[in-house]
Amino acid sequence: MPKTNGSSISYSAGETTGRLSEQTIGACLAGVIRREPDAEALVSRHQGIRLTYAQFGGEVERVARSLLALGIEKGDRVGIWAPNCAEWAYVQFAAGRVGAILVNVNPAYRANEMAYAVNQSGVRLLITAPSFTASDYIDRIAEVRVDLPELQRVVVIGDRRTGFQGDLIWDEFLSAGEPVPPEDVQAREASLGCQDAINIQYTSGTTGNPKGATLTHHNILNNAKMVAETLRYSAADRVCIPVPLYHCFGMGVGNLGCVVSGATMVYPAPSFEPLATLEAIAEERCTSIYGVPTMFIAQLEHPEFAKFDLTSLRTGIMAGAPCPIETMKRVISDMHAREVCIAYGMTETSPVSFITRPSDSVERRVSTVGTVATDVEAKVVDTQTGETVPIGRPGEVCTRGYLVMRGYWKDPEATAEAVDTEGWMHTGDLGVLDEEGYLNIVGRSKDMVIRGGENIYPVEIEQVLFQHPAVASAQLIGVPDERM
Repeated sequence: MPKTNGSSISYSAGETTGRLSEQTIGACLAGVIRREPDAEALVSRHQGIRLTYAQFGGEVERVARSLLALGIEKGDRVGIWAPNCAEWAYVQFAAGRVGAILVNVNPAYRANEMAYAVNQSGVRLLITAPSFTASDYIDRIAEVRVDLPELQRVVVIGDRRTGFQGDLIWDEFLSAGEPVPPEDVQAREASLGCQDAINIQYTSGTTGNPKGATLTHHNILNNAKMVAETLRYSAADRVCIPVPLYHCFGMGVGNLGCVVSGATMVYPAPSFEPLATLEAIAEERCTSIYGVPTMFIAQLEHPEFAKFDLTSLRTGIMAGAPCPIETMKRVISDMHAREVCIAYGMTETSPVSFITRPSDSVERRVSTVGTVATDVEAKVVDTQTGETVPIGRPGEVCTRGYLVMRGYWKDPEATAEAVDTEGWMHTGDLGVLDEEGYLNIVGRSKDMVIRGGENIYPVEIEQVLFQHPAVASAQLIGVPDERM
């Protein structure tokens, strides 16, 4: 149980475990391959892919060799613009093995938004799906290619070509790596350290363009390990991951959470579909399910819900927005996820800083976001003075520890605004800490709308509306919606 120091101020420190890993992501993957080579690592149902850890490691190695063949150096940025698929995971772990910084590009981005992320981070190689839903990614890349001076090459997952010289389809990309000896990957790995930056994730901001939260092996690997330990994962667990991989929830808590514990990653569909998720849980005998409350509600309210056997479920994570008490009760009773936990955090904290425990009551799991994570400190401060407020009084939530990002990519001013000189990450969320260390989020100190667990900043939508010649002024206001 976190310590509140027996004082009346809103400060809490999680247990210091002494178990923070100094591994890189590649070393972590190598460890689970040695321990559990024949355990199932990845099931991508919509692609018909099913791999053991030994096989998954082989696919990751092929991609790592291909990255080296294309001249990717340590610290180079490699972007990925795709929905959930096996290739996403291969690229994630291959980038970790060769020391490339993976840049997650939101599948919902339009051409100009993708171009901003690619340019701001200096992506040299972009790995992309050919399309997703109504978005033709190849056409969108072509729209802005002239404005991407640092982008040297695009690799398309599949067999559709971009038409630009030097770009590759997936099989050509893999073939390029065949002459590269495995020893070259090993040599690159030996030069890496756990404090190296390994991931850039773009987060919306209240002013202007998104900011690239830069995370290290140490950040995201240890956060995944903490969550996996809280959920009591083992190699027997099978984790249904319908949340997007481009977000920390999917690639960090999801993919890495499985790899640190030897559990199985299960992708039901390219993006969230309630029926596909229910089918995956039932047919794959998943023991854990991730999602935001709207995802759980969509499954519970699906007309075919009653026909699925979900008794294999034990646990899971609900995050992104407050959970209605009736929804939590039904997740526990009707979905059988009796140990489902609530998690709270942000991309800049890798992401989870507070989490409920399986032993917490249903009331705690719907009225709070739990207690501070192990090896993490938290406090609630006055938004005007910065002083820590008394227990029970609202203020801005701040967190500190291994989980705080390296900073915003090439944006020292924004970094200094978010992370103070003492290492505290100022979340912008307003919360109340009680005597037992449980946190209740009560609002935002900045303007933001949460729709179905997704953070939406009005200024970004307003800026798009302003681009229309008939729009002189625009203001976006969040409206409550029963489902979202």
